[in-house]
Amino acid sequence: MRSQLWGLYVREILRTFRNPFVVLITVVQPFMWLAFFGSGFAQYAKDLASVYGTSNYIEFLLPGVLSTSMLSVGMFGSMSTIQDKRFGFMKRILITPTSKEVIFLSKAFGSATRGLIQIPVMIAAALAFGVTFSLSPLEWAVWIFALLFTALGFSSMFLAITARSTDWQTPGVVSNFITMPLMFSSAALYPSSGFPTWMKVISAWNPISYTATLGRDLVLGSGIDATAFGYLAIFAVIMVAIGYVVSAKWLRVE
Repeated sequence: MRSQLWGLYVREILRTFRNPFVVLITVVQPFMWLAFFGSGFAQYAKDLASVYGTSNYIEFLLPGVLSTSMLSVGMFGSMSTIQDKRFGFMKRILITPTSKEVIFLSKAFGSATRGLIQIPVMIAAALAFGVTFSLSPLEWAVWIFALLFTALGFSSMFLAITARSTDWQTPGVVSNFITMPLMFSSAALYPSSGFPTWMKVISAWNPISYTATLGRDLVLGSGIDATAFGYLAIFAVIMVAIGYVVSAKWLRVE
């Protein structure tokens, strides 16, 4: 199982880098959020520094954009799975001793790894916008693992939801249905203190809020939020477990 998982995982990574367009979109999309959205709201952060915790809105926005980017990477894993179904690759793989669960794990980890490509690019962009970082190696590691947990959890969720589908449009529809509510009900783009009560309830359970808050605390020098890190680790484990079971029972080959 280990060699099969590793082989399929490597294939997912190679497929990403063999498609320059996918790499370009993966990198440019969050950068555009940082450049346009961040620049557009920069003055509001200066006027409301006590609310945002900083007068540099890019410092506030960077962890949020990275968090929401981990949410969107799951769609690519779903599209990759449907492509394998439509072109017969998955059927050929399942003729071998490879199980559906192994296919699921390779897709989930492949999507999560793809999301991490954005981190160095976004950090470099933030530096260009005047953000400074004084994180210790441990704090960098905690932030990266928190993002990895987020990406892994949402990749597993997308794969579980689309397990039976062979329709190219399904990942996009699911992504649009899930991404917007989770993004705007989180603390990724603006403080959740101004939310109405019902949105605060959603935000309190939203993994994006925990990822954004953890990263923001590190960037602003508030230290490691162990509670947020633990929450994201549990979220990833639960989503992987659900995806594993769903794939074993309901992953549709064609």
